[in-house]
Amino acid sequence: MKKNLITAVLMTVVTTIFFGLLFPLLITALAQVLFPKQANGELLTRNGKVVGSRLIGQSFTSPGYFHSRPSSAGTGYDAANSSGSNLGPTNQSLIARVQGDADRLQAENPGAAIPMDLLTTSGSGLDPHISPEAAEFQVPRIAKERKLSDDVVREAVRQHTESRQFGFLGEPRVNVLELNLTLDEISAKPAAH
Repeated sequence: MKKNLITAVLMTVVTTIFFGLLFPLLITALAQVLFPKQANGELLTRNGKVVGSRLIGQSFTSPGYFHSRPSSAGTGYDAANSSGSNLGPTNQSLIARVQGDADRLQAENPGAAIPMDLLTTSGSGLDPHISPEAAEFQVPRIAKERKLSDDVVREAVRQHTESRQFGFLGEPRVNVLELNLTLDEISAKPAAH
């Protein structure tokens, strides 16, 4: 019995050191060497200041910015509480939220069909992307607020539209943070005469 106990303790110590320390350090080192941007969160900076991550959505409420998908992660885009709402289609609070969003969006762009991703949350609640259709829906508001032509805003959307991964996975998408940063750059430039 004593021999079995010693073997069990030694095995616990060895596996704890290997799987709890050495293996995670090896994987972290490999990630830093092979995928340094992704391993560090793909942080975006402007003027030396971190403004967000390319991988995690954030809330934009100003009318001059493209708005992200609704988020049900905590109080909204809370990475510590990443999850969907888990509310069923007959849940009254979900119905009220979607109806309120639909009414607000319809007032913003009367008569236009509202893209579904502007009404529904993603599974994580942290999706940094919207569909090209959701971006197109918001173009008139952005152009009006920023005093830009619709064509200039559409070109920015086109430049930030990513195609399907490997040509067949997922759907075309637009990274909201990157698009909004580009619009800030466009708006900061003096108008050509």
